[in-house]
Amino acid sequence: MLTNKTILVTGGTGSFGNTFVPMTLAKYNPKKIIIYSRDEMKQWDMAKKYTNDSRVRFFIGDVRDRERLYRALDGVDYVVHAAATKIVPTAEYNPFECVKTNINGAMNLIDACLDQGVKRVVALSTDKASSPANLYGATKLASDKLFVAGNSYSGGRDTRFAVVRYGNVMGSRGSVIPFFMSIKDKGELPITDSRMTRFMISLEEGVELVWHAFEDMEGGEIYVKKIPSMKVTDLGKVVAPEAKQVEIGIRPGEKLHEQMISAEDSYYTYEYPEHFKILPAINGWCDSPERIKNGKKVPEGFIYSSDNNTEWMSPAALQAWIDQNREKIGSI
Repeated sequence: MLTNKTILVTGGTGSFGNTFVPMTLAKYNPKKIIIYSRDEMKQWDMAKKYTNDSRVRFFIGDVRDRERLYRALDGVDYVVHAAATKIVPTAEYNPFECVKTNINGAMNLIDACLDQGVKRVVALSTDKASSPANLYGATKLASDKLFVAGNSYSGGRDTRFAVVRYGNVMGSRGSVIPFFMSIKDKGELPITDSRMTRFMISLEEGVELVWHAFEDMEGGEIYVKKIPSMKVTDLGKVVAPEAKQVEIGIRPGEKLHEQMISAEDSYYTYEYPEHFKILPAINGWCDSPERIKNGKKVPEGFIYSSDNNTEWMSPAALQAWIDQNREKIGSI
């Protein structure tokens, strides 16, 4: 699939890109992976890892800049759209900037991919796009809708768009595990709400879901991986068992539980052994046998959220993951 192909990753210096690049180089041996992002220092640091690998290229640019995207996408076969303004409080206090990147940037990328003849595009989404309660989630819902509808604009072109959606990425920069690890010796852990639950997914699982989307997509699907949940209080006990947990209240725009499939989405959702697929409601695509494949329709009113999950991560499983990944937690 990706062998000897040219791939571009927007926001490629982030946590996802730093995992996607080495895994994809090893598994598929692509012709080229282009890292497209606006932070020159992050590109400089990342480039040091690939000094002797001519397959990895770096391209300074912003998804807000349509002309720059057109230049970067020349000759590109596959795109992973990971660029986003994604910190919830940052988006709440800087709403114009969040809209410019997450919505306008998505529109720019869709137009550029269509006009440049890109074959397949997978956009990364978030649990916060399902029944959004904050601006970040609202912009990502809009972005998801744009990528789904982008398939209507392809005309006779072969360009297809799909979305992958997952929750809290364990160990990524700015996430709860490295944050708790950084303050565990202070004797107290701030817990926003003792009832809070979160989905738990590794970066490697996120990359594998993108690979699956590229292989499976017909266009317009939203892929949701089945992953375990965990209470934030239990997570805190694993990371800092001696620390006192202090409840501080939910931050602006924060949800008590993560949700990836809403009741409204259930009408168009199908279940598979390792994931769900939300099919497009538009154009009758939800009834497309090519998209449904061997899926089983979920019950009407089905909701996939971190508090009603059937799979839960045990403290022992989380401890084993931390022990195995300790050196890279919070570094990518």
